[in-house]
Amino acid sequence: MEITNVTEYEAIAKEKLPKMVYDYYASGAEDQWTLQENRNAFARILFRPRILIDVSKIDMTTTVLGFKISMPIMVAPTAMQKMAHPEGEYATARAASAAGTIMTLSSWATSSVEEVASTGPGIRFFQLYVYKNRKVVEQLVRRAEKAGFKAIALTVDTPRLGRRESDIKNRFTLPPNLTLKNFEGLDLGKMDEANDSGLASYVAGQIDRTLSWKDVQWLQTITSMPAGIIVSNHGARQLDYVPATISALEEVVKATQGRVPVFLDGGVRRGTDVFKALALGASGIFIGRPVVFSLAAEGEAGVRKVLQMLRDEFELTMALSGCRSLSEITRNHIITEWETPRHLPKL
Repeated sequence: MEITNVTEYEAIAKEKLPKMVYDYYASGAEDQWTLQENRNAFARILFRPRILIDVSKIDMTTTVLGFKISMPIMVAPTAMQKMAHPEGEYATARAASAAGTIMTLSSWATSSVEEVASTGPGIRFFQLYVYKNRKVVEQLVRRAEKAGFKAIALTVDTPRLGRRESDIKNRFTLPPNLTLKNFEGLDLGKMDEANDSGLASYVAGQIDRTLSWKDVQWLQTITSMPAGIIVSNHGARQLDYVPATISALEEVVKATQGRVPVFLDGGVRRGTDVFKALALGASGIFIGRPVVFSLAAEGEAGVRKVLQMLRDEFELTMALSGCRSLSEITRNHIITEWETPRHLPKL
């Protein structure tokens, strides 16, 4: 079967992967309401295209934290990618680099920062969980910097792991042939079997629940990497019944008053979604599950195809909306659910 959109990879991944692994990647917290809402909220935003504009040349390039990339579509951190495919994070790193975009490596990757750096050139960010042992955190940040990573994505929504019921049912744990490579030498690379979710037990034992603004300030003392904000609900895997990220985006953008770039993560499956996020003020978006599902289905080639499909769809959306560059995408190009047709913004 020819794959024509990003979503089609999920069914292939479900067929290929062991149930425990597929469920780990696919599931959200508790009732999974937010998991559905991350998608549904995009469907409630409509377009107001501008026509009779010369769209023979479309420029999708942008700059993120000072780094030039080919498009505002980047790879979010997703854990334990070697569960999806033997090449895991190596394949993802190569695919992102080939697409001219940024990959974010998870703290809980099954390949280390050094291994991912060894795949060749590319702009990479590092997602950081703050462990109770701050020496471990400091060492990790230093290693990421040394390996050429350009920014730290600090996860701030996980003082405890969300309740993911399929992981409890499946007694989720990292397969025995794999380790959390960044922690291998620190005796923190293995996950014990537990009477619920092995990952939940690991988080309870290792991740610091006292994380607060003082730790953000501490982090600034140990690294000079740049700052931004990613609007995310952790793929709907933490607190259920929080709004979709696309619904929360505009409020965050307004609050920052242009002082730092704001990015969106969560629910992006189409080029139209990318456009909607940019119209609401995002500087770019990150994709997570489409990467692991395509990786499971076709390895590096799958991830390349996902990035290419989203790029092509986004370019087409820009052309059909009358936008030739990212700076031309404005709030006036979309209609959100709270704007009735009688109260459309003035052209």
